[in-house]
Amino acid sequence: MSSDPSAPRQKMQDSRVNVPGSCKSHNTISPSKPHPARLRRLFRSNYVRVSTQDQDASKQLAQLRAVGCNRVFSEKVFGTRRAHPQLDQVIERLRAGDAIVVTRLDRLARSFRDLLGIVARIHDAGAGLRSLVEPWADTTTSAGGIVLTVFNGIAEFERKLIVERASTGRAAAMARGTKFGRKAVLGSAQVEHIYRLVDEGNTSMRGIANLFGIHRSTLFRLLSRHAANAS
Repeated sequence: MSSDPSAPRQKMQDSRVNVPGSCKSHNTISPSKPHPARLRRLFRSNYVRVSTQDQDASKQLAQLRAVGCNRVFSEKVFGTRRAHPQLDQVIERLRAGDAIVVTRLDRLARSFRDLLGIVARIHDAGAGLRSLVEPWADTTTSAGGIVLTVFNGIAEFERKLIVERASTGRAAAMARGTKFGRKAVLGSAQVEHIYRLVDEGNTSMRGIANLFGIHRSTLFRLLSRHAANAS
C-alpha cells in the first residue's frame, strides 16, 4: 500500500542527554529551520558542575530547563582537578550542527586557556557553544565565532610573549656568566683522577664510585663519554 504524499511528515525530535556532576551546564539549541545536512536528530546536552564552594545546582538546572533542556550531565569537581569525565561524554556525543549551551562560561572552564581548549574540541566536532549569560560567546553565530577567534589570537600572542621574555632573560643571564642546568658532580681534577685509577686497573668500579661518592651508573657514563672522545 503506497503512502499518502499529502500525509503530514512526522516532526523530528531533539534527543537530550543527562549527566550527574559539578556546577557547569551545557545544552544544545537546535535551529528552527535546520540545514538539509542536519536532517537527523540534533543533540541537546546539559552539563552541570558543582564545586565544593557551590553545592546547589538547582539554579543552573532551572535556567537550562527554561530554554528547553530537561536532561542533564552533571558532576562534582573538587579543588583544581581538571578531569571532567561527564563533560568529555557530552563532547564525544556531539555531531555536526549540534550546540552546547551553558549558563555561564565559568561553569564550563576554570581558566581562559582551558575555555579555549574546550571550545576547540567542540569546534572539531562540528558543533557550537552558547552561554546564557555571555551571548557574545555564541559560536553558532558569525559574531560569536569572530570574538572567540580574536581571544584565541590574544592567548597565542601572550604565549609567545612569555616564551620571548624567558628566552631574553636566559640570554642575559648567560651573558653575565650564569650557568644553567645541574651542577657538575665532579671537578676536572677528580675526573682525571678517575681516569688514572681506571687505567691502572688496581681499583674496582665499585671502589672508584664509592671513593668519589657517585653512583656506578654515573661512573660508567663518564667513562663512556671519555672513550667516545678518545676515539
